[in-house]
Amino acid sequence: MQTTDTDSITNSKISVGFTPISSLHEKTGSVQCPHNSAERLAARQKMLRLFLSTTLLALTVSAHAANNSQAAANAARQFLQQQSRHLGERVEIDVQSTAHWPRCENPQPFLPPNRQLQWGRVTLGIRCGDSPRPRYLQAQVRVFGHYWVTKEKVAVGTEITSALLRRVEGEISALPRGTLQSRAEIVGQVASRPLRAGSTLQEHQLKSRPMVNRRQTVDLVASGRGFRIVREGRALDEGGFGDQVRVRLPDRQIIYGRISAPGEVSVTGNSGT
Repeated sequence: MQTTDTDSITNSKISVGFTPISSLHEKTGSVQCPHNSAERLAARQKMLRLFLSTTLLALTVSAHAANNSQAAANAARQFLQQQSRHLGERVEIDVQSTAHWPRCENPQPFLPPNRQLQWGRVTLGIRCGDSPRPRYLQAQVRVFGHYWVTKEKVAVGTEITSALLRRVEGEISALPRGTLQSRAEIVGQVASRPLRAGSTLQEHQLKSRPMVNRRQTVDLVASGRGFRIVREGRALDEGGFGDQVRVRLPDRQIIYGRISAPGEVSVTGNSGT
């Protein structure tokens, strides 16, 4: 009996040529679309270029601002150095400029009206090119030099001599207000309060050596154009040149005057008791 082609097809196993997805994964690792990969790569490159350009722009702006700030700060520092030469032997200047100083062409520093340069914190104006509005910077001026201190303890009423002084070097701008820096201003003065060793000498700590002592006999002088009258009296107060003191005359009248020389009082007014 002959087998037909149909029977052969029916009885035979039909094999369809499909590859399982799992096998495809094993061969390729993943399912990829060439078209989508290219788009993602292009997008990443575009974002990278944008990031780099933004960063470069920010750095350029920051550098430009720093250059403007530095130019103004340099001009301010040079100006202050020239103006502060008389303040001491050495001057240090710290200009505290803003971090984002605006554009400033040809900065021209100046001191505000009615201001004299002193040490410490200083406000300095800056004119920028043709701009009508000035800008302002803050600076700190520190001054260094020599000054005098006491070698040892000084008691009240002690006359200050050169032997009691020692010359030191330091920051003058940090000394207390009223500190005397010249030896000529100190020698011959009298301590009005106790002084410790190593102390600076300030105006309120010293007084002039008395030209007139209490209970001292003095000449009381009244003078004017074409006349001079002198009377003897007794000082009731102690004082130096220019100080006002009271003088008692022999008739017990009290006259006020100012010390004009050792042992001499010039009349400025009078009162009786």
